[in-house]
Amino acid sequence: MIMKTINKIIIALAGIAFVACSDFLDTQSPSYDSGGIYESEAGLKEGVVGIYNLLYMEGTFTNSLHRPAVITIDNFTGLSMERAQNTTIGAGSGCTPDNSSILAYWSGLYKLVARANAVIYGASGNIENMSDEAKRYYAEARVLRAYAYYNLVVAFGDVPFFTKPATTEDYNASRTSRQTVMDFVIEELGLIAEEMPWTATERGRVDRAVAYGLQARAALFAGSLNFGGKAMDYFRTAANAANRVIGQRDLAKSFADLFTKEGQTKSDVRNEMLWELMYSDQMANNTNKYHWVALGNGPRMFAQTGQHPGSLLADTYECIDGLRIDESPLYDPKAPNKNRDPRFGATLKMHGDTIDYYTASGTNKFIVEAFANQTQMYNAALKRWMKTNNPDVNGTAAWTSFVSNGCGYLWYKYVGGLTEDYSTVTCNIAIMRYAEILFTYAEAKIELGELDDTVYDAINKVRLRAGMPEVSSDRKGNIDKMRQLVRRERKVELAMEGLHFADMRRWQIGDLENAKPSYGAPLSTVTYAGMEATDIPNFKTSDRHDLNDIASYDAYSDKLHVRDQSRYWDDKFYLWPIPQSERNKDPNLTQNPGYNE
Repeated sequence: MIMKTINKIIIALAGIAFVACSDFLDTQSPSYDSGGIYESEAGLKEGVVGIYNLLYMEGTFTNSLHRPAVITIDNFTGLSMERAQNTTIGAGSGCTPDNSSILAYWSGLYKLVARANAVIYGASGNIENMSDEAKRYYAEARVLRAYAYYNLVVAFGDVPFFTKPATTEDYNASRTSRQTVMDFVIEELGLIAEEMPWTATERGRVDRAVAYGLQARAALFAGSLNFGGKAMDYFRTAANAANRVIGQRDLAKSFADLFTKEGQTKSDVRNEMLWELMYSDQMANNTNKYHWVALGNGPRMFAQTGQHPGSLLADTYECIDGLRIDESPLYDPKAPNKNRDPRFGATLKMHGDTIDYYTASGTNKFIVEAFANQTQMYNAALKRWMKTNNPDVNGTAAWTSFVSNGCGYLWYKYVGGLTEDYSTVTCNIAIMRYAEILFTYAEAKIELGELDDTVYDAINKVRLRAGMPEVSSDRKGNIDKMRQLVRRERKVELAMEGLHFADMRRWQIGDLENAKPSYGAPLSTVTYAGMEATDIPNFKTSDRHDLNDIASYDAYSDKLHVRDQSRYWDDKFYLWPIPQSERNKDPNLTQNPGYNE
Protein backbone atom coordinates (compact mmCIF):
# COMPACT_ATOMS: atom_id res chain seq x y z
CA MET A 1 0.00 0.00 0.00
CA ILE A 2 1.06 3.57 -0.63
CA MET A 3 1.10 4.43 3.04
CA LYS A 4 3.20 1.51 4.28
CA THR A 5 6.12 2.11 6.59
CA ILE A 6 9.31 3.31 4.92
CA ASN A 7 12.31 1.06 5.03
CA LYS A 8 14.25 1.71 8.25
CA ILE A 9 17.45 2.48 6.39
CA ILE A 10 15.69 5.10 4.30
CA ILE A 11 14.17 6.68 7.40
CA ALA A 12 17.54 6.88 9.06
CA LEU A 13 19.26 8.36 6.05
CA ALA A 14 16.41 10.77 5.32
CA GLY A 15 16.82 12.23 8.77
CA ILE A 16 20.40 13.32 8.13
CA ALA A 17 20.51 17.08 7.55
CA PHE A 18 22.84 19.98 8.06
CA VAL A 19 22.25 20.98 11.66
CA ALA A 20 22.82 24.64 10.83
CA CYS A 21 20.28 24.63 7.99
CA SER A 22 17.25 26.80 7.91
CA ASP A 23 14.06 24.78 7.78
CA PHE A 24 13.60 25.61 4.10
CA LEU A 25 17.03 24.10 3.46
CA ASP A 26 16.39 20.95 5.50
CA THR A 27 17.10 18.18 3.04
CA GLN A 28 18.34 14.64 2.80
CA SER A 29 22.01 13.78 3.05
CA PRO A 30 23.81 14.75 -0.19
CA SER A 31 25.78 11.52 0.01
CA TYR A 32 22.52 9.56 0.12
CA ASP A 33 20.99 11.44 -2.80
CA SER A 34 24.12 11.06 -4.89
CA GLY A 35 23.93 7.30 -4.51
CA GLY A 36 21.33 7.21 -7.26
CA ILE A 37 18.70 5.55 -5.10
CA TYR A 38 15.84 7.39 -6.85
CA GLU A 39 17.06 6.28 -10.27
CA SER A 40 15.71 2.83 -9.45
CA GLU A 41 11.98 2.19 -9.51
CA ALA A 42 11.98 0.67 -6.04
CA GLY A 43 13.90 3.62 -4.63
CA LEU A 44 11.63 6.12 -6.37
CA LYS A 45 8.54 4.44 -4.96
CA GLU A 46 9.94 4.41 -1.43
CA GLY A 47 10.98 8.03 -1.76
CA VAL A 48 7.48 9.10 -2.77
CA VAL A 49 5.97 7.12 0.10
CA GLY A 50 8.22 9.19 2.34
CA ILE A 51 6.75 12.40 0.91
CA TYR A 52 3.21 11.19 1.59
CA ASN A 53 4.14 10.44 5.19
CA LEU A 54 5.05 14.12 5.68
CA LEU A 55 1.52 15.28 4.81
CA TYR A 56 0.07 14.62 8.26
CA MET A 57 1.97 17.32 10.16
CA GLU A 58 0.43 16.10 13.40
CA GLY A 59 1.32 18.14 16.46
CA THR A 60 1.97 21.21 14.32
CA PHE A 61 -0.43 23.37 16.28
CA THR A 62 -0.98 23.77 20.01
CA ASN A 63 -2.93 20.88 21.58
CA SER A 64 -2.94 19.06 18.23
CA LEU A 65 -1.05 15.84 19.01
CA HIS A 66 -2.35 13.13 16.66
CA ARG A 67 -4.41 15.81 14.88
CA PRO A 68 -3.35 16.53 11.27
CA ALA A 69 -2.81 20.15 10.30
CA VAL A 70 -5.59 20.04 7.69
CA ILE A 71 -8.10 19.56 10.53
CA THR A 72 -6.65 22.23 12.84
CA ILE A 73 -5.84 25.06 10.43
CA ASP A 74 -9.40 26.42 10.34
CA ASN A 75 -9.11 27.17 14.05
CA PHE A 76 -7.26 30.29 12.88
CA THR A 77 -10.45 31.74 11.41
CA GLY A 78 -13.66 33.02 12.94
CA LEU A 79 -15.51 29.74 12.34
CA SER A 80 -13.62 27.67 14.89
CA MET A 81 -11.45 28.22 17.93
CA GLU A 82 -8.94 26.69 20.29
CA ARG A 83 -9.84 25.85 23.88
CA ALA A 84 -7.80 28.69 25.40
CA GLN A 85 -9.43 32.09 25.03
CA ASN A 86 -7.82 35.13 23.38
CA THR A 87 -4.82 33.11 22.23
CA THR A 88 -5.89 31.97 18.79
CA ILE A 89 -4.09 33.78 15.98
CA GLY A 90 -6.43 36.54 14.86
CA ALA A 91 -8.34 36.45 18.13
CA GLY A 92 -6.26 38.65 20.37
CA SER A 93 -2.70 37.34 20.34
CA GLY A 94 -0.38 34.63 19.16
CA CYS A 95 0.54 35.88 15.70
CA THR A 96 4.18 36.71 16.34
CA PRO A 97 7.48 35.75 14.68
CA ASP A 98 8.30 33.61 17.73
CA ASN A 99 5.08 31.57 17.65
CA SER A 100 6.00 27.87 17.81
CA SER A 101 2.96 26.75 15.82
CA ILE A 102 3.80 29.09 12.95
CA LEU A 103 7.37 27.78 12.93
CA ALA A 104 6.13 24.17 13.00
CA TYR A 105 3.80 24.79 10.04
CA TRP A 106 6.60 26.46 8.05
CA SER A 107 8.99 23.63 8.94
CA GLY A 108 6.51 20.89 8.11
CA LEU A 109 5.78 22.28 4.67
CA TYR A 110 9.46 22.86 3.85
CA LYS A 111 10.34 19.34 4.93
CA LEU A 112 7.78 18.15 2.40
CA VAL A 113 9.33 20.41 -0.27
CA ALA A 114 12.83 19.18 0.56
CA ARG A 115 11.87 15.51 0.38
CA ALA A 116 9.99 16.06 -2.88
CA ASN A 117 12.89 17.97 -4.45
CA ALA A 118 15.30 15.21 -3.50
CA VAL A 119 13.10 12.56 -5.10
CA ILE A 120 12.26 14.56 -8.23
CA TYR A 121 15.85 15.65 -8.84
CA GLY A 122 17.24 12.22 -8.04
CA ALA A 123 14.89 10.41 -10.41
CA SER A 124 14.94 12.88 -13.28
CA GLY A 125 18.04 11.44 -14.94
CA ASN A 126 16.49 8.01 -15.47
CA ILE A 127 12.74 8.58 -15.41
CA GLU A 128 12.31 8.04 -19.16
CA ASN A 129 13.66 4.51 -18.78
CA MET A 130 11.30 3.55 -15.97
CA SER A 131 7.88 1.91 -16.12
CA ASP A 132 4.60 3.78 -16.46
CA GLU A 133 3.92 3.12 -12.78
CA ALA A 134 7.24 4.70 -11.81
CA LYS A 135 6.45 7.72 -13.99
CA ARG A 136 3.16 8.10 -12.13
CA TYR A 137 5.02 8.11 -8.82
CA TYR A 138 7.34 10.76 -10.23
CA ALA A 139 4.33 12.86 -11.24
CA GLU A 140 2.84 12.39 -7.76
CA ALA A 141 5.99 13.81 -6.18
CA ARG A 142 5.54 16.95 -8.28
CA VAL A 143 1.89 17.29 -7.21
CA LEU A 144 2.87 16.93 -3.56
CA ARG A 145 5.54 19.61 -3.91
CA ALA A 146 2.99 21.92 -5.55
CA TYR A 147 0.60 21.29 -2.65
CA ALA A 148 3.28 22.33 -0.15
CA TYR A 149 4.12 25.51 -2.04
CA TYR A 150 0.43 26.41 -2.36
CA ASN A 151 0.02 26.20 1.41
CA LEU A 152 3.20 28.20 2.02
CA VAL A 153 1.96 31.03 -0.20
CA VAL A 154 -1.46 31.04 1.48
CA ALA A 155 0.09 31.35 4.94
CA PHE A 156 3.22 33.43 4.31
CA GLY A 157 2.98 35.13 0.90
CA ASP A 158 6.46 35.48 -0.62
CA VAL A 159 8.59 32.47 0.34
CA PRO A 160 11.98 30.92 -0.46
CA PHE A 161 11.54 28.85 -3.61
CA PHE A 162 13.58 25.86 -4.78
CA THR A 163 12.87 23.17 -7.37
CA LYS A 164 15.93 21.05 -6.64
CA PRO A 165 17.73 20.04 -3.45
CA ALA A 166 19.07 23.11 -1.68
CA THR A 167 22.78 23.38 -0.95
CA THR A 168 24.87 25.35 1.51
CA GLU A 169 25.14 28.04 -1.16
CA ASP A 170 21.42 28.67 -0.67
CA TYR A 171 21.80 29.63 3.01
CA ASN A 172 21.35 33.27 2.05
CA ALA A 173 18.24 32.72 -0.06
CA SER A 174 15.74 35.54 -0.29
CA ARG A 175 12.00 35.28 -0.78
CA THR A 176 10.38 34.74 -4.18
CA SER A 177 7.18 36.64 -4.95
CA ARG A 178 3.95 34.83 -4.18
CA GLN A 179 2.78 35.32 -7.76
CA THR A 180 5.89 33.62 -9.17
CA VAL A 181 5.52 30.67 -6.82
CA MET A 182 1.78 30.30 -7.46
CA ASP A 183 2.30 30.58 -11.21
CA PHE A 184 4.81 27.75 -10.95
CA VAL A 185 2.28 25.67 -9.00
CA ILE A 186 -0.47 26.28 -11.55
CA GLU A 187 1.75 25.59 -14.55
CA GLU A 188 3.37 22.52 -12.99
CA LEU A 189 0.03 20.92 -12.19
CA GLY A 190 -1.22 21.53 -15.71
CA LEU A 191 1.89 19.90 -17.18
CA ILE A 192 1.73 16.70 -15.17
CA ALA A 193 -2.01 16.12 -14.74
CA GLU A 194 -2.36 14.16 -17.98
CA GLU A 195 0.41 11.79 -16.92
CA MET A 196 -1.78 10.30 -14.18
CA PRO A 197 -5.02 8.27 -14.19
CA TRP A 198 -8.29 9.94 -13.28
CA THR A 199 -8.59 7.72 -10.19
CA ALA A 200 -5.52 6.41 -8.38
CA THR A 201 -5.28 2.65 -8.03
CA GLU A 202 -4.57 3.04 -4.31
CA ARG A 203 -6.44 5.31 -1.92
CA GLY A 204 -4.35 8.15 -0.59
CA ARG A 205 -2.36 8.62 -3.80
CA VAL A 206 -2.92 11.75 -5.85
CA ASP A 207 -4.25 11.40 -9.39
CA ARG A 208 -5.35 13.51 -12.35
CA ALA A 209 -8.48 14.67 -10.55
CA VAL A 210 -6.36 15.90 -7.62
CA ALA A 211 -3.85 17.62 -9.90
CA TYR A 212 -6.56 19.56 -11.71
CA GLY A 213 -8.40 20.15 -8.43
CA LEU A 214 -5.28 21.62 -6.85
CA GLN A 215 -4.63 23.71 -9.96
CA ALA A 216 -8.16 25.07 -9.67
CA ARG A 217 -7.69 25.74 -5.94
CA ALA A 218 -4.45 27.65 -6.54
CA ALA A 219 -5.84 29.67 -9.46
CA LEU A 220 -8.95 30.60 -7.47
CA PHE A 221 -6.75 31.92 -4.67
CA ALA A 222 -4.56 33.94 -7.07
CA GLY A 223 -7.60 35.29 -8.87
CA SER A 224 -9.38 36.33 -5.70
CA LEU A 225 -6.32 38.36 -4.63
CA ASN A 226 -5.76 39.62 -8.20
CA PHE A 227 -2.12 38.56 -8.40
CA GLY A 228 -0.37 40.75 -10.96
CA GLY A 229 -3.67 42.33 -12.00
CA LYS A 230 -4.58 39.06 -13.78
CA ALA A 231 -7.67 38.08 -11.79
CA MET A 232 -9.75 37.14 -14.84
CA ASP A 233 -6.97 34.95 -16.27
CA TYR A 234 -6.69 33.06 -12.99
CA PHE A 235 -10.45 32.65 -12.68
CA ARG A 236 -10.53 31.26 -16.22
CA THR A 237 -7.80 28.78 -15.33
CA ALA A 238 -9.68 27.77 -12.17
CA ALA A 239 -12.93 27.25 -14.06
CA ASN A 240 -11.26 25.23 -16.81
CA ALA A 241 -9.31 23.04 -14.40
CA ALA A 242 -12.37 22.32 -12.26
CA ASN A 243 -14.45 21.64 -15.36
CA ARG A 244 -11.99 18.96 -16.44
CA VAL A 245 -12.76 17.05 -13.23
CA ILE A 246 -16.53 17.53 -13.41
CA GLY A 247 -18.07 14.32 -14.71
CA GLN A 248 -14.95 12.26 -14.01
CA ARG A 249 -15.94 11.77 -10.36
CA ASP A 250 -19.18 12.21 -8.45
CA LEU A 251 -20.69 13.00 -5.05
CA ALA A 252 -21.31 10.35 -2.44
CA LYS A 253 -24.94 9.56 -1.76
CA SER A 254 -24.67 10.49 1.92
CA PHE A 255 -22.83 13.50 3.34
CA ALA A 256 -22.41 11.79 6.74
CA ASP A 257 -20.79 8.70 5.19
CA LEU A 258 -17.79 10.78 4.13
CA PHE A 259 -16.57 11.13 7.72
CA THR A 260 -16.88 7.62 9.20
CA LYS A 261 -14.77 4.53 8.71
CA GLU A 262 -17.80 2.43 7.75
CA GLY A 263 -18.98 5.03 5.25
CA GLN A 264 -15.54 5.26 3.68
CA THR A 265 -15.73 1.60 2.64
CA LYS A 266 -18.46 2.48 0.13
CA SER A 267 -17.56 2.97 -3.52
CA ASP A 268 -19.57 6.18 -3.88
CA VAL A 269 -17.66 7.71 -0.95
CA ARG A 270 -14.38 6.67 -2.53
CA ASN A 271 -15.52 8.41 -5.70
CA GLU A 272 -16.05 11.75 -3.95
CA MET A 273 -12.94 11.57 -1.76
CA LEU A 274 -10.40 12.69 -4.32
CA TRP A 275 -7.58 12.81 -1.77
CA GLU A 276 -7.42 11.48 1.78
CA LEU A 277 -4.96 11.29 4.63
CA MET A 278 -4.78 7.58 5.13
CA TYR A 279 -5.30 6.01 8.54
CA SER A 280 -7.31 2.85 7.91
CA ASP A 281 -4.81 1.31 5.49
CA GLN A 282 -1.96 2.11 7.83
CA MET A 283 -3.72 0.24 10.61
CA ALA A 284 -4.21 -2.69 8.24
CA ASN A 285 -0.45 -2.73 7.75
CA ASN A 286 0.10 -2.69 11.51
CA THR A 287 1.74 0.71 11.56
CA ASN A 288 -0.46 1.92 14.43
CA LYS A 289 -1.60 5.11 12.69
CA TYR A 290 -4.62 6.75 14.30
CA HIS A 291 -5.88 10.24 15.04
CA TRP A 292 -7.45 12.12 17.94
CA VAL A 293 -9.93 14.27 16.02
CA ALA A 294 -12.93 12.76 17.80
CA LEU A 295 -11.14 12.72 21.13
CA GLY A 296 -10.26 16.39 20.82
CA ASN A 297 -13.63 17.56 19.51
CA GLY A 298 -16.17 15.44 21.36
CA PRO A 299 -18.09 16.40 24.54
CA ARG A 300 -16.79 15.85 28.07
CA MET A 301 -19.00 12.78 28.36
CA PHE A 302 -16.32 10.82 26.53
CA ALA A 303 -13.82 13.32 25.07
CA GLN A 304 -12.01 16.61 25.68
CA THR A 305 -13.63 19.46 23.68
CA GLY A 306 -10.28 20.99 22.82
CA GLN A 307 -11.68 22.78 19.76
CA HIS A 308 -15.00 24.59 19.42
CA PRO A 309 -17.11 25.51 16.39
CA GLY A 310 -18.34 29.08 16.53
CA SER A 311 -21.75 30.68 16.19
CA LEU A 312 -20.61 32.41 13.00
CA LEU A 313 -20.53 28.97 11.40
CA ALA A 314 -23.64 27.59 13.10
CA ASP A 315 -25.75 30.56 12.08
CA THR A 316 -24.66 30.32 8.44
CA TYR A 317 -26.71 27.15 7.87
CA GLU A 318 -29.98 27.95 6.15
CA CYS A 319 -33.39 26.67 7.15
CA ILE A 320 -34.81 23.84 5.07
CA ASP A 321 -36.75 26.34 2.96
CA GLY A 322 -33.42 27.61 1.58
CA LEU A 323 -33.55 30.92 3.44
CA ARG A 324 -31.01 32.33 5.89
CA ILE A 325 -32.19 32.27 9.50
CA ASP A 326 -32.89 36.02 9.58
CA GLU A 327 -35.16 35.62 6.55
CA SER A 328 -36.91 32.30 7.21
CA PRO A 329 -40.20 31.97 9.12
CA LEU A 330 -39.04 28.48 10.10
CA TYR A 331 -36.24 29.70 12.37
CA ASP A 332 -36.98 29.51 16.09
CA PRO A 333 -34.49 31.06 18.56
CA LYS A 334 -35.85 28.71 21.22
CA ALA A 335 -34.84 25.68 19.11
CA PRO A 336 -32.22 26.85 16.59
CA ASN A 337 -31.36 23.30 15.50
CA LYS A 338 -34.85 22.64 14.17
CA ASN A 339 -35.80 22.99 10.49
CA ARG A 340 -32.18 23.55 9.49
CA ASP A 341 -30.03 22.42 6.58
CA PRO A 342 -29.36 18.71 7.36
CA ARG A 343 -25.63 19.40 7.19
CA PHE A 344 -26.03 21.37 10.42
CA GLY A 345 -26.79 18.19 12.38
CA ALA A 346 -24.19 16.18 10.48
CA THR A 347 -21.46 18.74 11.26
CA LEU A 348 -22.51 20.22 14.63
CA LYS A 349 -24.42 19.17 17.75
CA MET A 350 -25.96 21.34 20.44
CA HIS A 351 -28.34 21.38 23.40
CA GLY A 352 -31.13 18.83 23.03
CA ASP A 353 -29.39 16.69 20.43
CA THR A 354 -28.62 13.01 20.96
CA ILE A 355 -25.06 11.77 20.43
CA ASP A 356 -24.00 8.14 20.03
CA TYR A 357 -20.62 7.00 21.23
CA TYR A 358 -18.79 3.70 21.01
CA THR A 359 -17.94 1.55 24.03
CA ALA A 360 -16.71 -2.01 24.33
CA SER A 361 -20.18 -2.96 25.61
CA GLY A 362 -21.97 -1.41 22.65
CA THR A 363 -23.09 2.01 21.52
CA ASN A 364 -24.10 4.35 24.32
CA LYS A 365 -26.21 7.44 23.75
CA PHE A 366 -26.71 10.62 25.68
CA ILE A 367 -28.72 13.79 25.34
CA VAL A 368 -26.63 16.93 25.09
CA GLU A 369 -27.51 19.19 28.00
CA ALA A 370 -26.18 22.72 28.20
CA PHE A 371 -27.77 23.83 31.44
CA ALA A 372 -28.40 20.97 33.92
CA ASN A 373 -26.04 19.05 36.21
CA GLN A 374 -27.49 15.77 34.97
CA THR A 375 -28.60 14.40 31.63
CA GLN A 376 -30.15 11.25 30.14
CA MET A 377 -27.88 8.44 28.93
CA TYR A 378 -28.65 5.12 27.28
CA ASN A 379 -26.36 2.49 28.79
CA ALA A 380 -25.62 -0.21 26.20
CA ALA A 381 -24.51 -2.73 28.82
CA LEU A 382 -27.68 -2.30 30.89
CA LYS A 383 -29.85 -1.68 27.81
CA ARG A 384 -31.78 1.16 29.38
CA TRP A 385 -31.93 4.92 29.69
CA MET A 386 -30.78 6.42 32.97
CA LYS A 387 -29.93 9.71 34.64
CA THR A 388 -26.22 10.44 34.79
CA ASN A 389 -23.88 13.25 35.73
CA ASN A 390 -23.40 15.84 33.00
CA PRO A 391 -19.64 16.50 32.85
CA ASP A 392 -20.09 19.40 30.41
CA VAL A 393 -21.77 21.34 33.23
CA ASN A 394 -20.87 19.49 36.39
CA GLY A 395 -17.45 17.94 35.92
CA THR A 396 -13.91 18.61 37.10
CA ALA A 397 -12.98 19.77 33.59
CA ALA A 398 -16.27 21.48 32.76
CA TRP A 399 -14.35 24.72 32.24
CA THR A 400 -13.17 23.28 28.90
CA SER A 401 -16.61 22.25 27.71
CA PHE A 402 -18.76 23.51 24.86
CA VAL A 403 -20.92 25.10 27.56
CA SER A 404 -18.34 26.93 29.64
CA ASN A 405 -15.61 27.68 27.13
CA GLY A 406 -17.27 27.31 23.76
CA CYS A 407 -20.12 28.88 21.84
CA GLY A 408 -22.64 26.17 22.70
CA TYR A 409 -21.86 23.89 19.78
CA LEU A 410 -19.89 20.65 19.40
CA TRP A 411 -18.12 19.34 16.32
CA TYR A 412 -19.81 16.19 15.03
CA LYS A 413 -17.95 15.73 11.74
CA TYR A 414 -15.50 12.83 12.34
CA VAL A 415 -17.10 12.36 15.80
CA GLY A 416 -20.41 10.72 14.90
CA GLY A 417 -20.95 7.18 13.70
CA LEU A 418 -17.72 5.74 15.06
CA THR A 419 -17.17 2.07 15.87
CA GLU A 420 -13.74 2.54 17.45
CA ASP A 421 -12.38 3.92 20.68
CA TYR A 422 -12.21 7.71 20.45
CA SER A 423 -8.50 7.74 21.22
CA THR A 424 -7.63 5.37 18.34
CA VAL A 425 -9.85 6.38 15.44
CA THR A 426 -8.70 5.24 12.00
CA CYS A 427 -11.16 6.79 9.55
CA ASN A 428 -9.43 8.75 6.81
CA ILE A 429 -9.32 12.55 6.72
CA ALA A 430 -10.40 14.46 3.59
CA ILE A 431 -7.88 16.73 1.87
CA MET A 432 -9.94 17.26 -1.29
CA ARG A 433 -13.50 16.29 -2.16
CA TYR A 434 -15.51 16.47 -5.37
CA ALA A 435 -17.87 18.93 -3.67
CA GLU A 436 -15.01 21.45 -3.55
CA ILE A 437 -14.44 21.01 -7.29
CA LEU A 438 -18.07 21.89 -8.00
CA PHE A 439 -17.90 24.98 -5.80
CA THR A 440 -14.59 26.11 -7.30
CA TYR A 441 -16.04 25.86 -10.78
CA ALA A 442 -19.14 27.77 -9.73
CA GLU A 443 -17.23 30.51 -7.92
CA ALA A 444 -14.75 31.03 -10.75
CA LYS A 445 -17.59 31.32 -13.28
CA ILE A 446 -19.44 33.75 -11.00
CA GLU A 447 -16.34 35.95 -10.72
CA LEU A 448 -16.00 35.83 -14.51
CA GLY A 449 -19.60 37.07 -14.76
CA GLU A 450 -20.67 33.91 -16.58
CA LEU A 451 -23.86 32.90 -14.83
CA ASP A 452 -25.32 29.95 -16.73
CA ASP A 453 -26.93 26.59 -16.08
CA THR A 454 -23.57 24.90 -15.49
CA VAL A 455 -23.05 27.17 -12.45
CA TYR A 456 -26.48 26.44 -11.03
CA ASP A 457 -26.12 22.72 -11.74
CA ALA A 458 -22.79 22.54 -9.90
CA ILE A 459 -24.25 24.13 -6.77
CA ASN A 460 -27.51 22.21 -7.04
CA LYS A 461 -25.73 18.87 -7.03
CA VAL A 462 -24.34 19.55 -3.57
CA ARG A 463 -27.48 21.17 -2.20
CA LEU A 464 -29.75 18.38 -3.41
CA ARG A 465 -27.44 15.74 -1.93
CA ALA A 466 -27.80 17.54 1.40
CA GLY A 467 -31.60 17.71 1.09
CA MET A 468 -31.72 21.45 0.39
CA PRO A 469 -33.67 23.31 -2.32
CA GLU A 470 -32.09 24.16 -5.66
CA VAL A 471 -30.76 27.62 -6.45
CA SER A 472 -33.75 29.94 -6.13
CA SER A 473 -35.00 31.94 -9.10
CA ASP A 474 -34.23 35.28 -7.42
CA ARG A 475 -30.55 34.32 -7.27
CA LYS A 476 -30.19 33.30 -10.88
CA GLY A 477 -28.61 36.04 -12.95
CA ASN A 478 -27.64 38.04 -9.85
CA ILE A 479 -23.88 37.99 -9.33
CA ASP A 480 -24.01 39.30 -5.75
CA LYS A 481 -26.60 36.74 -4.67
CA MET A 482 -24.72 33.92 -6.38
CA ARG A 483 -21.44 35.04 -4.85
CA GLN A 484 -23.13 35.05 -1.45
CA LEU A 485 -24.58 31.57 -2.02
CA VAL A 486 -21.36 29.90 -3.14
CA ARG A 487 -19.47 31.37 -0.18
CA ARG A 488 -22.21 30.17 2.14
CA GLU A 489 -22.11 26.70 0.61
CA ARG A 490 -18.34 26.45 0.95
CA LYS A 491 -18.62 27.19 4.67
CA VAL A 492 -21.43 24.80 5.54
CA GLU A 493 -20.29 21.94 3.30
CA LEU A 494 -16.52 22.11 3.86
CA ALA A 495 -16.29 23.22 7.51
CA MET A 496 -13.28 21.84 9.39
CA GLU A 497 -11.64 20.57 6.20
CA GLY A 498 -8.86 23.15 6.15
CA LEU A 499 -10.23 25.29 3.32
CA HIS A 500 -11.69 28.29 5.11
CA PHE A 501 -8.22 29.39 6.21
CA ALA A 502 -7.51 30.25 2.56
CA ASP A 503 -11.08 31.41 1.88
CA MET A 504 -10.93 33.97 4.70
CA ARG A 505 -7.72 35.36 3.21
CA ARG A 506 -8.83 35.49 -0.42
CA TRP A 507 -12.25 36.96 0.44
CA GLN A 508 -10.49 39.45 2.77
CA ILE A 509 -13.01 38.95 5.59
CA GLY A 510 -10.63 38.48 8.52
CA ASP A 511 -11.82 41.74 10.03
CA LEU A 512 -15.47 40.67 9.84
CA GLU A 513 -14.88 37.28 11.43
CA ASN A 514 -12.42 38.27 14.10
CA ALA A 515 -13.12 41.86 15.14
CA LYS A 516 -15.56 41.05 17.96
CA PRO A 517 -15.88 38.56 20.82
CA SER A 518 -17.40 35.16 20.11
CA TYR A 519 -21.02 34.95 21.28
CA GLY A 520 -22.78 31.65 21.80
CA ALA A 521 -25.57 29.80 23.56
CA PRO A 522 -27.93 31.47 26.05
CA LEU A 523 -26.72 31.89 29.61
CA SER A 524 -27.95 29.34 32.16
CA THR A 525 -30.13 32.08 33.66
CA VAL A 526 -31.81 32.49 30.28
CA THR A 527 -31.72 29.09 28.54
CA TYR A 528 -33.25 28.59 25.12
CA ALA A 529 -36.70 28.78 26.67
CA GLY A 530 -35.98 32.38 27.62
CA MET A 531 -35.10 33.50 24.12
CA GLU A 532 -37.53 35.78 22.32
CA ALA A 533 -38.77 35.53 18.76
CA THR A 534 -36.84 38.71 17.98
CA ASP A 535 -33.50 37.30 19.23
CA ILE A 536 -32.20 36.65 15.74
CA PRO A 537 -28.67 37.45 14.54
CA ASN A 538 -28.30 40.57 12.41
CA PHE A 539 -26.46 39.84 9.16
CA LYS A 540 -26.96 43.31 7.69
CA THR A 541 -24.58 45.47 9.71
CA SER A 542 -23.02 46.29 6.33
CA ASP A 543 -23.16 45.03 2.76
CA ARG A 544 -19.95 43.06 3.41
CA HIS A 545 -21.47 41.40 6.48
CA ASP A 546 -24.54 40.48 4.45
CA LEU A 547 -22.54 39.13 1.51
CA ASN A 548 -20.40 36.92 3.75
CA ASP A 549 -23.11 35.87 6.24
CA ILE A 550 -21.31 37.42 9.20
CA ALA A 551 -23.73 37.84 12.09
CA SER A 552 -23.88 40.47 14.82
CA TYR A 553 -25.34 39.60 18.22
CA ASP A 554 -25.17 43.08 19.72
CA ALA A 555 -28.94 43.46 20.09
CA TYR A 556 -29.21 40.62 22.62
CA SER A 557 -25.61 39.89 23.59
CA ASP A 558 -26.44 40.27 27.28
CA LYS A 559 -28.36 36.98 27.08
CA LEU A 560 -25.48 34.99 25.60
CA HIS A 561 -22.27 33.28 26.63
CA VAL A 562 -19.27 35.20 25.44
CA ARG A 563 -15.61 34.28 25.01
CA ASP A 564 -12.54 35.90 23.48
CA GLN A 565 -13.54 39.29 24.82
CA SER A 566 -10.11 40.64 23.84
CA ARG A 567 -10.54 39.40 20.28
CA TYR A 568 -9.27 41.78 17.63
CA TRP A 569 -8.06 41.81 14.05
CA ASP A 570 -5.09 43.44 12.40
CA ASP A 571 -4.77 43.26 8.61
CA LYS A 572 -1.20 42.06 8.98
CA PHE A 573 -2.72 38.72 10.06
CA TYR A 574 -3.64 38.02 6.43
CA LEU A 575 -0.03 36.86 6.22
CA TRP A 576 1.69 35.03 9.04
CA PRO A 577 5.13 36.30 10.05
CA ILE A 578 8.26 34.62 8.78
CA PRO A 579 9.58 32.68 11.81
CA GLN A 580 12.27 34.71 13.58
CA SER A 581 14.49 31.66 14.02
CA GLU A 582 14.63 31.34 10.22
CA ARG A 583 15.54 34.99 9.81
CA ASN A 584 18.28 34.60 12.41
CA LYS A 585 19.86 31.94 10.19
CA ASP A 586 19.31 33.78 6.92
CA PRO A 587 19.68 37.60 7.06
CA ASN A 588 18.22 37.91 3.54
CA LEU A 589 14.81 36.68 4.65
CA THR A 590 12.68 39.80 4.92
CA GLN A 591 9.72 39.99 7.30
CA ASN A 592 6.07 40.44 6.36
CA PRO A 593 4.68 43.95 6.94
CA GLY A 594 3.67 44.82 10.48
CA TYR A 595 5.83 42.29 12.32
CA ASN A 596 9.05 44.31 12.69
CA GLU A 597 7.83 46.60 15.46
